[in-house]
Amino acid sequence: MHRSEISKLNMILSRVRHPKFTVKNFTIVRTYYNVKRKVKVDEDYLAKHIHQKIRAKGPVTVAEYMKEVLTNPMAGYYMHKDMFGDTGDFVTSPEITQMFGEIIAVWFLNEWQKMGSPKPVQIVELGPGRGTLCNDILRVFSHFKALHKASLHLVEISPTLSEVQAKQLCNETNPTPESDTVYKRGMSHHGIPVFWHKQLEDVPHSFSLIVAHEFFDALPIHKFHKTFNGYKEVLIDIDCDETTDSLPKFRYTLARNETPMSKLLVKPDETREHVEISPDSIAIFRTICERVKFSGGIALVCDYGHNGTGTDTFRAFKKHQQVDPLVLPGTADLTADVDFSLLRNVANEVDGVITLGPSTQKNFLLKTGLEYRFKALARNIEDKDQLENLTECYNFLVDEEKMGERFKFCALFPETARKILNKAAVVGFSWQ
Repeated sequence: MHRSEISKLNMILSRVRHPKFTVKNFTIVRTYYNVKRKVKVDEDYLAKHIHQKIRAKGPVTVAEYMKEVLTNPMAGYYMHKDMFGDTGDFVTSPEITQMFGEIIAVWFLNEWQKMGSPKPVQIVELGPGRGTLCNDILRVFSHFKALHKASLHLVEISPTLSEVQAKQLCNETNPTPESDTVYKRGMSHHGIPVFWHKQLEDVPHSFSLIVAHEFFDALPIHKFHKTFNGYKEVLIDIDCDETTDSLPKFRYTLARNETPMSKLLVKPDETREHVEISPDSIAIFRTICERVKFSGGIALVCDYGHNGTGTDTFRAFKKHQQVDPLVLPGTADLTADVDFSLLRNVANEVDGVITLGPSTQKNFLLKTGLEYRFKALARNIEDKDQLENLTECYNFLVDEEKMGERFKFCALFPETARKILNKAAVVGFSWQ
C-alpha cells in the first residue's frame, strides 16, 4: 500500500470519535481439536425429528442435516436463541471490540470515496448477528456525514436475532405484510431507514456496500471422501447400536453409489482425501458478484477459511467448546471453513468483477490501520484492567494462533473500477 494511502487511513481513523471502551471478557471462539462424543439428555426435539426423517427416507446428506439443525422453523439453532457472547456458544470479532467494526467501516469509506461516493448507497449485511458490526459501521459513517441518501438492509432469517438487531439499531420498527419482500422495517438511531429481508434476492438493486462476516461458514456443505473407487458422498445415518427410545444417535456413513452432488460438485482433478463443497455458498456468492457487476458496489467477505487446501473442517461449538456435530442437534453451532478458491472461481465465471484475496485477517487489519486505532484508544484509557483488556482484544484479532491467520478476507469490485484501483490500490490486499 502506498504511503499516501496509509496517511489517509490514519487521518480518517484519528477523526473517529473515541467511544467509552467497555471491558469485554471473552473466550477463544473456535478451536481445532478432535473430541469424543458426550451426550446430555435434553433438548432432543431435532434429534427425534431427524431420526424419523432418516427412518422414512434413508440417510441424509450433511447439507440436509445442517439445514435442519440450523434453520428448522420449530427448533433450528439460529431461529430461537441469541447464541453470541459469554453466555452463548461463541464470540465474533465485532463482539470482542469496537475496533474491528471501525476498521471495516473505514475500509468501506476509503474504497467508496475512491469511486466517487455514488449515491444513493445501500449498506447490506448478510447474517448480521446482534447487529453489532452494523452499529459500528453506522456510527463511523454518521461521524463523517456519509449517510446522506443511505439505507441499511439486513438479510436475516432468524426472528429472534432480527429482534435483537432492531433493539440495537433502531428507535422503533414495524412488521410488514407477509407478501412483502421486506418483513420488518424501521428507522435507525442515525436517521436512515432499515429493512429486513429473508434472502439477498429481495434486497433492491442499487449501489451497495455488502459485508458478509461469518456468514458463509454456516451455509450447508456436502462432504465427500476419497476411496479406491473414487469420491463417495458422506451421509448421516442412524447409529442403531447406540440409539435408545429416549435419545436417537447418529453416525457417518458413505453412500454406496455415486450421488447427484458427487457427480456435480467434485472436479475431475480433485486430489484431497476429504472435500467439502457448499452449493448455497456458490449460489449466494454468484448473486453478490452479479449485483456488484450490474448495480455497482463493493463487497467484503470475512470468514474462517482456506484457499482450496482445507479438508475435514465440519465442526460444532457449544459454550465456547468444540463438540460432536451429531450429538443433540440444534443445541450447538455447526460450521465448516469457507473455500475461498471456490468463491474466486465463481467470480471468474461471472466475469466483470475484480476479486481480491483471500488476505489473512492480520494482514488486512494491520494494513487498514488497526494498530494505529489501538494505540489511539490506549492513550485515552487510564484504568489498568481496561487497558489490559483492550490489548488482549487487539492481540486476539491479529495473533496468528488465534484469529490472525485462520480468518480470511475477500473483496469484490466491479470491473469498471479497474482504472481507479490501478491508481490507488485496494487497501489490505495485494494488487497486480
